Amino acid sequence: MEQGSQRKRGIKRTWIILAMILGVIMLSTYQVSSQVLLSSAKDRERALIAKGERLFFNETFNGNGRTCGTCHRAEANFGINPAFIATLPDDDPLFVAEFNPDLKFNFENPKLMREFGLILENVDGFNDLENKFVMRGVPHVLSLRTSVASPQGPRTGWSGDGSPDGTLRSFATGAVIQHFTKTLSRVRGVDFRLPTEAELDALEAFMLSLGRQQDLSLPLPLKGVVPKRGQEIFLDRNVGKCNLCHVNAGATASLGGANLGNINFNTGVEDLPDQPPDLTDEKVPPDDGFGRPGDGTFNIPPLVEAADTGPFFHNNAIRTIEGAVGFYDGDSFNNSPAGQLLSGIELDGTQIEAIAAFLRVLNALENIRASIELLEDSAERRFPDPGDAKELLERAVHETDDSIRVLTEAGLHPEAVSHLQAAKRLTQQAIDRLFFRHSLAAKAIAEQKQARELLVEPS
Repeated sequence: MEQGSQRKRGIKRTWIILAMILGVIMLSTYQVSSQVLLSSAKDRERALIAKGERLFFNETFNGNGRTCGTCHRAEANFGINPAFIATLPDDDPLFVAEFNPDLKFNFENPKLMREFGLILENVDGFNDLENKFVMRGVPHVLSLRTSVASPQGPRTGWSGDGSPDGTLRSFATGAVIQHFTKTLSRVRGVDFRLPTEAELDALEAFMLSLGRQQDLSLPLPLKGVVPKRGQEIFLDRNVGKCNLCHVNAGATASLGGANLGNINFNTGVEDLPDQPPDLTDEKVPPDDGFGRPGDGTFNIPPLVEAADTGPFFHNNAIRTIEGAVGFYDGDSFNNSPAGQLLSGIELDGTQIEAIAAFLRVLNALENIRASIELLEDSAERRFPDPGDAKELLERAVHETDDSIRVLTEAGLHPEAVSHLQAAKRLTQQAIDRLFFRHSLAAKAIAEQKQARELLVEPS
């Protein structure tokens, strides 16, 4: 009997061990399957984004030669400005109105485009092209994932109605109809073709992949007394009041304790005297903002990317970030509905410069984040995709150029600028040296991180 009991206990132990082994195998299989599914999902998303990128920069939709990238240039922070426009050849598709007779009148104003970076938009329809138009700057399309959502529906374009339903998909469709047409008749299938549903999926995925994927959490432990003071004023609900409409320097508002998302305000920008295009003899109708007819309101742009994406406001009325901050101390804003809602804003010159310095440092930190990400991505692609790796490195150079510029323009953090200049040199060397790209990119990343440590305390 004792031997029988031992045999039963042995069999039981064997079954327990087998069950444990089976459990481990099943768990491992589940984990591997989950990783494969996750990897497959990521691969599909990467493929969709890559397709969207090709469409964004290369697809003309059988139109006049323009692409989405004609106005939203990767080298210019996915926007465009007069300085960049001046570097383009005369046969660039941006200037199609200058060499296509069918688009000579009422499609663009070449003078205002070249001098002020303004693009003609028929936001109130195409039934009176000679009179119903506005002249607007090109908004960058960075960090759209953080900036277009609102309880009233997505906000796209300067006035929040950049597409019939506000979505990025319709925004892309509207851009093709407005800007890609061969003639002013705008006949679908003749003057252009509309994007397919699959193409819209890809374009949306690409645009949402650009820039920051989440908002900051202010305050940041900044170094430098002027930017640090600028952050304090920015967050002060009784002095700068900036954070009320640009929570965490983003594109969402919080008034009365309620999160309002990206909403529209009438800030009085259209009431500014001596606006640059008004000083010319060109016809520039007033821009009535959201709706048909418009209500005079425009939506909130994110501020993290502001310092290197000027000129500012929907009409490119102000050239510098200091001027943009100073606008909120002026009569045009303080007499506007938004100014009245906030009981006005009163800032002295030193406070204006401090807020601008804070925004410049935020911008530089975002440039550094993007540069490091691009450098790391280039290292991953150096062997299977050397061409893609080079393109990423070139974009990292542009980002680093921007960080250097936004800091040096205001004399901020010269030691950090030295590290950024070293990072730029190393990145440029990596572009030209295939076999040393990885090590050079690693050194450039180290320089970027050293620069960052001089701007903000380590988290």
